Amino acid sequence: MTVDEARGWTAQEFQGQQGVGDWRVLARGASALFRTGSLAAGAALLERVGEVATGADHPDVDLRREGVVVRLRGSDGRFGAADAELARAVSAAAAELGAVADPAGVQEVELTIDALDGGAVMPFWAAVLGHRQMGDEDLLDPQWRWPGIWFQEMDAPRPLRNRIHLDVFVPHDRRQAVMDAAFAAGGRHVNTGFAPHWWTLADPEGNEADVVAWEGFDDPVSEPWLSPEAFRAAGGVEDWRVLQGASAYYRTRDLAQGVTLVAAAARLADEAGLALFADLRPGGATLRVGPPEDDWIDRDRLALAQRIQGVARELGLTADPAAVRDVQLTFDALDVPALQRFWAAALGYAEREEADLFDPLLRGPSIFFQQLDAPREQRNRIHVDMFVPHDQARARLDAALAAGGRIVYDAGAPIWWTVADPEGNEVDITVGVGREEAWAARQAEEES
Repeated sequence: MTVDEARGWTAQEFQGQQGVGDWRVLARGASALFRTGSLAAGAALLERVGEVATGADHPDVDLRREGVVVRLRGSDGRFGAADAELARAVSAAAAELGAVADPAGVQEVELTIDALDGGAVMPFWAAVLGHRQMGDEDLLDPQWRWPGIWFQEMDAPRPLRNRIHLDVFVPHDRRQAVMDAAFAAGGRHVNTGFAPHWWTLADPEGNEADVVAWEGFDDPVSEPWLSPEAFRAAGGVEDWRVLQGASAYYRTRDLAQGVTLVAAAARLADEAGLALFADLRPGGATLRVGPPEDDWIDRDRLALAQRIQGVARELGLTADPAAVRDVQLTFDALDVPALQRFWAAALGYAEREEADLFDPLLRGPSIFFQQLDAPREQRNRIHVDMFVPHDQARARLDAALAAGGRIVYDAGAPIWWTVADPEGNEVDITVGVGREEAWAARQAEEES
């Protein structure tokens, strides 16, 4: 396939290039998952990525115990020859190290809020999430870690569609600043009964966010677990903040410095037999200790955080605690098990206890199902966009239907299907490949 360097490749054209079979274009770039089996092996692959990416645009790298995800962002939704060359080089490095590509394992979650006045509600969500506005309809995480939000304009009030509810975990010493910014952007209190653990705020159209800061924690915690206050008081973790687990963000001057930090942290975690989640981005790295199936921190993880902070300080890195966030999506549910089964299938998530789901790779928001005692139709309807590999969409759709879902819109197939769960919340199971071509074909048909 030839390249028009002026316009670049569409997702479909990139996917058709030779040597990129490990990669799948989703919502925000082309991603590849390489199964490494250990953090030490992942660190070795990360170092090779740092070598082959020299002189190229900085890729996003997520390092996990199970494997490494590399994402090439492209430019404005398009790709060029340099992207394909880097994709092939990363794949070759992974193969040399014995890492196995798992193209079916990548996915990206985006959220949609229906709004009568998107311009009125967007500033609230930008303040709460720390997102930035892109264009007239989108908010994006500047670190490309948490879901973006698309604000879909409504032409008339639809009170049953949709009221979204997010739990946003923020550093305890940033809580007041976040809330002040949310109020200045039109937010209002809905519930303060659980303060100071969390406050429920609403945007001007009633969509809700719990701002969670783990401040004033007074519930009993037994050994070896530590309360947030005990973790903070231990010393040597000034750079860290307790959110879901404990996280630290370090600013880096270039890819090489970020690779050095993350690889060292991964090897420390591997030696300790503990999970570590590291997201390396242009300009900085976010590190988290604490397993996705449990939010708490024990003394072993405290020790790991202290050692990682020591490495960062030796490298001369500066922490920016204000940059860390965790995001959880909350569903009100009459039948929690039914919704849990559906969303586990639709999102490819794992179950945690009786009312939670989590992304095994910790790349998407966790899910909490809140039991309702009676129907409340206006609270809350959720809409999620689930971007999956183009060759996995049908299997994901079938899994969602087998788990109790029903198709409510399929005119966009095979680019997307809208599927409702047993209580009316919706997910678009969608792909990035072929999207631009389908849109162009539809426009040409309308004009003819």
